[in-house]
Amino acid sequence: MKAKENLNVWIIEDNEDFRTSLVSLINSLGGFICNKSFETCETAINVMKDSQPPDIILSDIELPGVSGIEGIKIIKSFAPDTNIVMLTVHDEHDKVFEAIKAGASGYLLKTATDEEIVESLHQVMNGGAPINARIARSVIEMFRTITHEKKEYGLSEREEQILDLLVKGLVKHQIGEKIFLSPHTIDFHVRSIYKKLQVHSRQGAVAKAVRENLV
Repeated sequence: MKAKENLNVWIIEDNEDFRTSLVSLINSLGGFICNKSFETCETAINVMKDSQPPDIILSDIELPGVSGIEGIKIIKSFAPDTNIVMLTVHDEHDKVFEAIKAGASGYLLKTATDEEIVESLHQVMNGGAPINARIARSVIEMFRTITHEKKEYGLSEREEQILDLLVKGLVKHQIGEKIFLSPHTIDFHVRSIYKKLQVHSRQGAVAKAVRENLV
């Protein structure tokens, strides 16, 4: 199959001057062409639904109406092969992380030089993920602090309360005294907890609760 002579790049950017400069830059390169640029995600999405999706989209993250992050989700739903590189004046790690989770292929600051923007286009088409060094550090920090999503085992509110007390080191009769339940009722709940967590002992239940942040 013959390779495409020019890779198609679209721009979504509400700053007219910056949008125009990006279009001019891309069209001055060999191997790339930018024949469409838009002020809003809504307009780009409507056009894309009736035409061939581009190879790459350079999109602002702060857009009027549908944001850049929401735009990624919509575009990826019907054009999964389109690479989207976010452009922004900020490098807040929360927005970086949300954009990557939504499907962004890369992320650059608007202060990037022409050379850096050109390099990002080549990187993304070669399977890379262009990310500014400061942004990369922010993403790493976000991964370090993120809490894993709690698994659902179907524990009742009472069972969660008892599991929490088991983790705190209380034995069955102490738990019964604390929450005013009989030893027989506590034993019933504990057996139910073991079954739902798929463990066979207090130690197994406590270890799983701590490891998976269940309480």
